Amino acid sequence: MREPLTIAVAQPVCRPGDVAANVTTHAQAIRAAKARIVVFPELSLTGYELGAPALAPDDPRLAPIVEACAATGSVALVGAPIADDAGAEHIAILAIDRTGARVTYHKMWLGAAECDRFTPGTTPGVLELDGWRLGLAVCKDAGVPQHWAETAALGIHAYLAGSVKTPDEGDVQDERARGAATEHGIWVAVASGAGRNGGEYDPAAGRSAIWAADGTVVARAGDHPGEIARATLR
Repeated sequence: MREPLTIAVAQPVCRPGDVAANVTTHAQAIRAAKARIVVFPELSLTGYELGAPALAPDDPRLAPIVEACAATGSVALVGAPIADDAGAEHIAILAIDRTGARVTYHKMWLGAAECDRFTPGTTPGVLELDGWRLGLAVCKDAGVPQHWAETAALGIHAYLAGSVKTPDEGDVQDERARGAATEHGIWVAVASGAGRNGGEYDPAAGRSAIWAADGTVVARAGDHPGEIARATLR
């Protein structure tokens, strides 16, 4: 039997391009979330600045997030540009806990402008935590039924995405999440940037939310930066 899993979707205040400032707001959100796992938006550590330098998982600037996870027992899923061992750059999810950070997923379905710099990932990602199998996605991934299916085929219980949308795309984000939930009978959680998030996302939509397997919204944030939504998966 799996124990209940408390999950939070956070949309912290973002300073595009300022990793140190964004690390601080991430650490604050983790401490406030009171959740076992905290999901953050796409490229949350840099904002949606496609020219921002790649980060390394051992970047010392990440220490406040590691410390917040150690203090709360949380795992944080944060967004960042990273370079792999071959030098290819990816839009990635880092999983951070009390032991440090590791790359857990590369975005597979890139937007047009992203293709100028980044290389798409080739395989779905799953994070195992407390007996739960958590599928991973970044923004456009969550709008591709093939991605839902390939990730769900790995035996996941929930599908977690970091995203960033313009305000007029909020309904699209909701539609995609409900589709993934009901098509595969899984929980879905989307952390979506709010307020100033860099690039074309000024403001970004916010409205981070968590959906049950029947497509019902069980928790939702508003459109302001700094908001958090939380739910317990059973």
